[in-house]
Amino acid sequence: MKRKEAVIFAKEVLSAVSSECVAEAEWLIALLLNIRRSEVYSDIELTKEQEKSFNFALKEREKGVPLAYIFHCANFYGYDLEVDPNVLIPRPETEELVELIIKQGVSKNQTILDVGTGSGAIAIALKKETGAKVFAIDISEGALKIAKTNAVRNNAKINFILSDLFENVGDLKFDIIVSNPPYIDEVEYNQLEHSVKDYEPKSALFGGKDGLYFYREIINNAPKYLKDSGKIFFEIGYNQAKAVSEMLKKDFTEINIKKDLQGKDRMVYARLKERR
Repeated sequence: MKRKEAVIFAKEVLSAVSSECVAEAEWLIALLLNIRRSEVYSDIELTKEQEKSFNFALKEREKGVPLAYIFHCANFYGYDLEVDPNVLIPRPETEELVELIIKQGVSKNQTILDVGTGSGAIAIALKKETGAKVFAIDISEGALKIAKTNAVRNNAKINFILSDLFENVGDLKFDIIVSNPPYIDEVEYNQLEHSVKDYEPKSALFGGKDGLYFYREIINNAPKYLKDSGKIFFEIGYNQAKAVSEMLKKDFTEINIKKDLQGKDRMVYARLKERR
């Protein structure tokens, strides 16, 4: 089987499980062969071993397993990450959160806390791009194991802490707190695509009945862990900007809502009010 024949066959198979079957077929071949996506439509023959691996990967994807989990890899902000079912697969929208923080101006002398780090994507990108001192917390030992692997892979020195939100943070204080917390509500969770609901960790997706549980917990506790005039940044669900902004009003000022490239409300950020 030639590469281009494998793409065509994969596209036909995946048309039943994905609305992005063409892109997924191309990525499947590219990831399998470790080549650029532009190189998949060639007449080069697959070896018997490659064809065997192709058939296995295609069957897994047909069952609903995300490509990132099949190949144990994802790219975030230009950095290669290992992923497995312990962590959420990084989304492009979250890259926009990183970009927003960088554009605010972050110095090497500042400290950042990533709450619910998962694969370590946000923490690693911010460390590499700003040089700041970065701390990252997560309640999942499995997630932290992956995050630590990714930090080593990308030569990013990050202080990882196993912690249920701020429980084990101690008396540390930060210039910036950032979080992409679980924010899917009960109704939306039950409507998720099979490939997300059945394979990605519920703990990284489900934000309680109304999807706002973790925002409440983080916002209520964040002032204790922020330095004077410290900033907080969130990724949010498309319909949560107003609710999260209202929560911030008690202790924060300069509350901003920013849309993503699709024109949806995707980020909320604010600065801690002056302490009296």
